[in-house]
Amino acid sequence: MLQHRGRKTGQARYVVLEVVEHSKRDEYVVVSGFGEKSQWYRNVETDPRVRVSSGFRRSVPAEATLLDPAESAEVLHRYEQEHPRAWARLRPTIEEAAGHPVDTLPMVRLHLKG
Repeated sequence: MLQHRGRKTGQARYVVLEVVEHSKRDEYVVVSGFGEKSQWYRNVETDPRVRVSSGFRRSVPAEATLLDPAESAEVLHRYEQEHPRAWARLRPTIEEAAGHPVDTLPMVRLHLKG
């Protein structure tokens, strides 16, 4: 779960996201299935100071970094290769919700600081 701040209100907001890569203990890459217009994505773009809860780790301070399109495409390709059945189910759902085909998706790297 990602805790972020509303870019207008400053209020704490929470969202559960799909982790597409977790190759380092203190780093997660999450995907914005609804694209760059997702509220959480726009919020972390404005204020990258977030908190992450995953497993036994709760509300750990983290820094969010938006991946560029090339980095996102590389991560998505690895996800497709490692999880073909999950991607086969997830892709049509994202495409239906987004209203267009998905070749790349915006992604965010979360680097935990604690």
